Amino acid sequence: MLRSLRLSSSTETLNLHPRSPPLQGNSAEGTPRSSTQPSPTVNLTHEYNLAVQTSSYGEIWSKIHTRNSSNRDPNQGQGDGEEEQQLSAQVLHPNRDCVQEALQHVRPNTLIRLVSSYFDHSENTSNLCLLLQDSVHRARSLYAPLHDLLDVLPLDSGSNSLTQSQCDRAFDIFLQFDRFNNPFTCPNSHNFHDMRRCFSQLKQQLDHCLYKCHSRVRRLRHATTGCAICLIGTVVTVAVAIASHALVAFVVTPFLPSLLPSKITKKERAQLAQLNAAAKGTYALHNDLDTIDRLVARLHTAVDGDKLLIRIGLDRGRDRHAIQEVVKQLHKNHPNFDHLLLDLEEHICLCFAGINRTRSFLLQEIHHHRSHSS
Repeated sequence: MLRSLRLSSSTETLNLHPRSPPLQGNSAEGTPRSSTQPSPTVNLTHEYNLAVQTSSYGEIWSKIHTRNSSNRDPNQGQGDGEEEQQLSAQVLHPNRDCVQEALQHVRPNTLIRLVSSYFDHSENTSNLCLLLQDSVHRARSLYAPLHDLLDVLPLDSGSNSLTQSQCDRAFDIFLQFDRFNNPFTCPNSHNFHDMRRCFSQLKQQLDHCLYKCHSRVRRLRHATTGCAICLIGTVVTVAVAIASHALVAFVVTPFLPSLLPSKITKKERAQLAQLNAAAKGTYALHNDLDTIDRLVARLHTAVDGDKLLIRIGLDRGRDRHAIQEVVKQLHKNHPNFDHLLLDLEEHICLCFAGINRTRSFLLQEIHHHRSHSS
C-alpha cells in the first residue's frame, strides 16, 4: 500500500513531496499514468506525486482550504464548533449519519463492533486533522507580516545594510510576532498519544479476529475435503463393482457441487474482506498519525526557535546590527518552515483520503451483506 511504503521511514516521508499546488482529476484514483514495466525498487517520490494528483485528494484539499484565514487572529482558538462540524461532514465520507443509519440495521456481533470502532476512531482522527489544519491557517497568519518583511529587506550581511526606518518596521513586526502563542501543540501531545493507543488496541483486536476467522475457514475446508474424499471413494468402489468407468463419472459428478459450502464460504469471505479492510485502514492511520505527529513536533520547534531568536533581538532594542542578524537568520529559516507547513497540509489530505477509502469500502460491505441477508 502506498501509505505503508511512504511511512516506512521518517526521513523518506518528510522529503518526498512535489512543490506545486495539488492537481485535480489528472489521473484515475490510484492508477499510474504510464504503463512502464514495474521497477525492482519502488520510486516513493513518483508514488507520492501520483497520490496527491488523485481527484479525491484534490477535492479534500479544496474543501479544507475554503475558509479564508488571511485575517485570522493567530491567538484565536479553533473555529466555531458548528462550523467545524459542517466542515467535517463535508470532508468525511461516508459521514457519521450514513454510518449510524447503516449500523442500526445490522445485527450486533464482534465484527460489527470492531468495524464500528474503526468508524469512531477514524472520525476522531479526521477531527484532529481539521484542528491541525486550523493550526496551519493560524501559523500562516502569524508569519504573514514577518514573511512580507523578509521579502523586501535586503540579504546583505553588512551591519549597515538596513536603514533605520527598516529597522523600526522590523522591530514593530517582531513585537507583534512575540505577542502571539505557538499555534502548534507541544511534542508528544496527549491527543496523538491517546489516538495512537486507540488504534494500537483496535489493530490487536482485529488481528485476533482475523486469525480466528482464517482458522475457521481452514478447518471448514479441511473437513469438507475429507468428507469429499471419503464419499467419492465409497461411490467409486461401489460403482466399479457394478458398472463401467463412464458410469463412475456419471455417479460421482452430481455429488461434487453439494459438497462445497457455498453459503458459509461467502459469509466467511465477506467477514475476511471487512476485517482486512479495517485492519489495513487501522495500520495506515496509526502510521499517518506517527508521521503527522513528527511534522507537528518539528513545526512547534521551528516556531519556538523563531520566537526565541526574535526575543533575543527585541532584548537589544532597535539596534540595527542586532536586527540585521535576526533578519539574516530568519531568511535562512523561512524556506524550511514553508516546506514543513506544506508537508503537514499534504499529509492531512492524504490521511483524509485514506480514511474515506476504508470507510466507503466498509459501508459498502455492510450494505452488501444486508441485501443478501434480507
